Amino acid sequence: MRSPDGAAIETLRIPLFPLNTVLFPGGVQPLKIFEQRYLDMAAACLKENTPFGICLIDAGAEVGEAAVPHTVGTLARIANWEMEQLGILMIDALGGRRFRILDHEVGADKLLIASVELIAEPEVPLPQHRERLLPLLQRVIGDLGPARMPEPHRYDDAAWVGYRLTEVLPVQNLAKQKLLELEDPLSRLEILEKFLDQRKLLG
Repeated sequence: MRSPDGAAIETLRIPLFPLNTVLFPGGVQPLKIFEQRYLDMAAACLKENTPFGICLIDAGAEVGEAAVPHTVGTLARIANWEMEQLGILMIDALGGRRFRILDHEVGADKLLIASVELIAEPEVPLPQHRERLLPLLQRVIGDLGPARMPEPHRYDDAAWVGYRLTEVLPVQNLAKQKLLELEDPLSRLEILEKFLDQRKLLG
């Protein structure tokens, strides 16, 4: 399959983990897993070294019946895991590429399985006039530490800077979802700078 500009479109079939949170590429999301469907999913992903998808819930809840996810989410791989208590798995999910859901179905165990297309992530350098965002981001990364903000810290990458700022913003998940969905990393930086300026958070 090819996109309108002729580039090959990568598609995957993955299990989905709908959550009341937004995972960004390069981000770390600690998760506590206790439902059997997600314990089985995590075990399979660990055994086969395959990703799953994290999506913000559009309708429904994290537990019980399968929730309806937003159509754009982020691939996740299990970076660390431990089971201190039987039946409760603690993991760190590491964000990979963004994806768009093409279709999905609910399995017998109420696990969502989706066909997704990966969204291209062009490498765009951080423009010089946006470098005023960096001191705030560097302070936040210093405060949170490497467990939450793992290296490499790509301060020269417009998408990486935008994702890191968005994930720590004190805004609703729906606003974070809209910023995740933006195709242009420079547009995301412009929105973030206006938001931070309005709250006098930039020097």
